[in-house]
Amino acid sequence: MTSVLVASKNQSACNSIRTSLRSEYRIDVVSSRNGCLEMFRKNRYEFMFIDVELLRGSMLDNNYKTALQPFWHAYPTAQIIAMSSQEMIREAVRAVKAGASDYLTYPINPDEVRYVTESIYESIVMESELDYLRDRFWHEDALEIVRTRSPLMKTVFDKVRSVAPTKSTVLLSGETGTGKGVLARLIHHHSNRKDGPFISVHCGAIPDTLLESELFGHEKGAFTGAVRRKLGKFEIAQGGTIFLDEIGTITPSAQIKLLQILQDETFHRVGGEETIEANVRVIAATNADLKKMCESGEYRRDLYYRLNVFPLEIPALRERMEDIAYIVELILKRLDKFDLKEIHDIHPYVIEAFGKYPWPGNIRELENLMERAYILEVSPILTPESFPNELFTSDSSQVQVEADISLTLAEVRRTAIEQTERRYLQQLLAGNKGRIKETAEAARISPRQLHKLMKKYAIRKEEFKSFHEATHREEL
Repeated sequence: MTSVLVASKNQSACNSIRTSLRSEYRIDVVSSRNGCLEMFRKNRYEFMFIDVELLRGSMLDNNYKTALQPFWHAYPTAQIIAMSSQEMIREAVRAVKAGASDYLTYPINPDEVRYVTESIYESIVMESELDYLRDRFWHEDALEIVRTRSPLMKTVFDKVRSVAPTKSTVLLSGETGTGKGVLARLIHHHSNRKDGPFISVHCGAIPDTLLESELFGHEKGAFTGAVRRKLGKFEIAQGGTIFLDEIGTITPSAQIKLLQILQDETFHRVGGEETIEANVRVIAATNADLKKMCESGEYRRDLYYRLNVFPLEIPALRERMEDIAYIVELILKRLDKFDLKEIHDIHPYVIEAFGKYPWPGNIRELENLMERAYILEVSPILTPESFPNELFTSDSSQVQVEADISLTLAEVRRTAIEQTERRYLQQLLAGNKGRIKETAEAARISPRQLHKLMKKYAIRKEEFKSFHEATHREEL
């Protein structure tokens, strides 16, 4: 039976949805966002109807994607339908743009409820059929890598599926840390050369004087120190794939030799005259703009055209934030595989901070932060205490958020004050691990005042308590 969660203080709307869906669905009702999250963690819901007022109450940076992220972290495939009054319809539309499946307006029309749920269900079935066909292409060990909610990454993986079985040269572009090496291996493992070697070369890490020798090999006596013949990476990669990372850093002479390989599929060892056939597929990667380098004369234009047969641009992590929960899950699995801590989850406050952080170092930065936290953590989940403070303080002050000019100045002021108060209390509670007395003293208010503010902003102290402390109390 399909499970549905309705989150709204509007009792009439809850009754209308319950009546509309009737016996075909199991329906639970809550009246707060925190109650909604608790239900999500306990049960599996295919659909959730939630009032935008409840979502707005949890937003620190006027970003619906951040507000929706904890629900997707609890159940990534949940279909979320926003509900609003006619006056708040712009907010409902913003929620849909942030990833919600659809929206409804009050008063709730039973026919619209059935239409929306049936339409979404049909889309799920169609997407499942397409996913099944796609999954038949992917090897089992790649299914976790290609799982994504991001339209940008779905396009990337579709292109990978198209180019992998061919011999075409692929040029991967994107910022440092976006996973170009992972995609290169994915292409190789789904190609006709998958049984051949996969040789990875970081061109930027090899001194210019040694680069040609590393790539193409050398004959004995070719230069001082060449005491014997050495096979280059292209020769070792015969019948397989060579991955040339940071291809924009190679020397002009190496560019000429690489051009020869791509044009004629032959090369010579340094100091040698023997013509060697290069039965190798080339996948190159760069975080530089090779086209601009060509225009400035830093890079050979003919080599660029040979490399750019099938360009594939990988989006930065900040452009695919809907995948944060998936990526975190994969990293945790990898860390658990090599450690006995068995940490299987991450605190919702950390996920919320991840959703606001700009990630200049992309996935590599996320991996490093989580590995550091994993080493420090003493509880069953990764808590805010194990992450750098900058993660929770460097977000919104640097981000320009457009003001909603449909509001009055008084409303804008009130909203800004409420957002600042909520953020302040959440950070204070996190620092005091959810302890009310210490938090109230730090804020110079009474515990009673703190409780009122927490109720106003739907903040629960349990979200900030140290799981280590909770476990310790249970043992006592």
